[in-house]
Amino acid sequence: MNVSRETMAPPPLIAADFKQLTGVTDETLARLQAYADVLEKWQKKINLVGSKTLPDLWRRHMLDSAQLFAHLPEGPDEMVIVDMGSGAGFPGLVLAAMSGVDVSIHLIESDARKCAFLAEAARVMDVTPKTHIHADRIEAVEGLVADVVTARALTALGDLLGYAQPFLKPSTTCLFPKGKTADDELTLAANNWKMSTTEIPSLSDPSGTILKLEAVSARDD
Repeated sequence: MNVSRETMAPPPLIAADFKQLTGVTDETLARLQAYADVLEKWQKKINLVGSKTLPDLWRRHMLDSAQLFAHLPEGPDEMVIVDMGSGAGFPGLVLAAMSGVDVSIHLIESDARKCAFLAEAARVMDVTPKTHIHADRIEAVEGLVADVVTARALTALGDLLGYAQPFLKPSTTCLFPKGKTADDELTLAANNWKMSTTEIPSLSDPSGTILKLEAVSARDD
């Protein structure tokens, strides 16, 4: 007799589990808990994250964002991170909570309501001094050069690199969490972009990948 077995989803991650997986300090965890609390409050008024993901917030959003921290480049003394299409602040605000005062994080979001949320979340997390909210479309932001560019659940890789291009310098690192389509997106993007690629297994999603891209430039051939 054949018995059909459905793959069971893991139980929701709680804050204590997150702390054990990431090794964050109690102070950082408190900042992230304040973030979670204000997000749940605002979620009742505006759609910040998918409602089905909220019960597993610490895995689906916090851990998915926090795992990028280990892959930030060493130095420079004052690192500039640009988070494109920041939305509810993932991964930008999580990285702000985990980073020291020598990091400047720019959150780009065109939705005014979400920008209001980002400002309030940064306030309750006490990370306002190192966060900069740009209430504008990505392509309208000028004069900003990044050491790291991030984006999460925004668009396909080729389009992401088009948005990121104005912020890039030769040493910029791009960190893009991706799902099952990562390899297909890489193949398509390679038609128009040159890059050094490292694929890192996701800690939050068994089918996910973090794309770490370096030496990114548009093809001119």
